[in-house]
Amino acid sequence: MRDDGHDDSKRRSPKRESFVSATADITNRESIICGGLAGLTSRFFVAPLDVVKIRLQLQTNSFKRHSGRAAPEYRGTISSMAKIYKNEGLTALWRGNLPAELLYLFYGSIQFTTFHQTNLLMNTYASEYMFPGLQQFITGAASGAVATTVTYPLDLLRTRFAAQGNDSHRVYQSLRHSIHQIYTDEGIAGFFRGLRPTVSSIVPHMGFFFGTYVPLKSLVSRISDDLNLKTFGSDEVIAGIIAGTISKTGVFPLDVIRKRMQVQGPTLNRYVMKDIPTYPRNILGCAKMILVTEGFRGLYRGLWVSLIKAAPASAITMWTFEHSVTALRWYDTKMESFQAS
Repeated sequence: MRDDGHDDSKRRSPKRESFVSATADITNRESIICGGLAGLTSRFFVAPLDVVKIRLQLQTNSFKRHSGRAAPEYRGTISSMAKIYKNEGLTALWRGNLPAELLYLFYGSIQFTTFHQTNLLMNTYASEYMFPGLQQFITGAASGAVATTVTYPLDLLRTRFAAQGNDSHRVYQSLRHSIHQIYTDEGIAGFFRGLRPTVSSIVPHMGFFFGTYVPLKSLVSRISDDLNLKTFGSDEVIAGIIAGTISKTGVFPLDVIRKRMQVQGPTLNRYVMKDIPTYPRNILGCAKMILVTEGFRGLYRGLWVSLIKAAPASAITMWTFEHSVTALRWYDTKMESFQAS
């Protein structure tokens, strides 16, 4: 007979710890495979939002319709999406998707592998000196910086493809052509335009993201346990949405600066937005020019669509990563049982 006085915590099977926690036991193979899969999955679903965000970030028109300057060509997420679809077709919403998918594949693999290797290093030498959340911030920042630097040329290509139009307005005919053209016209340095503001933004972005994701997931798990709810993986989704929104908002001006710098060069006037100015090559100079010509709001162009993108992107990434590790371990166990029989 079951003891009715049995401790409730023993009757309920506790939810497993997140695979991105400081003490998670995860292999390099799992990090590479599941990180890449998480990146690929996330990118496919948010690609149209990414194209809209880039278009909004690159335009420099006044926010006011009667300011003496032309009104912005793109206004709002839905209307911008509809305009791109009407003028350029459905595939335009996935423009630059090949370099972007490669970017997210390699970025996810490198990011999660670096994250867990940094965690192992800190667990060995420094974890006893860390207050809660600091280790996750440092490992998140380090993994973001490494993954961003290694994959940056793909990020630049993604931006330029998203900024170009169709047919006669096309700047680059293919991925191969874009690589050849940039190398010929701008040299190796051309593939790294805007790297400094990118790394400057990704370090606090990923630091805050991973620093808040793990405690948020634990909090959501505790709440769902207390309420006896079956969340079916929504713990990762909710924590990913909140963490992604907080971290993205904090560093968004640097993201705008990055996009403006990425399209600089000899092809500057050949994109859909014809009035993109030439900006200084340093972060402060570019920020000052945007403030003077567009005001404070200019540094937050495309924020709403970016948040609309960041929330599901973060949720999909973390959900896919967490559950693909579980699936991979289930597969490995089945294969071991099969080989042993």
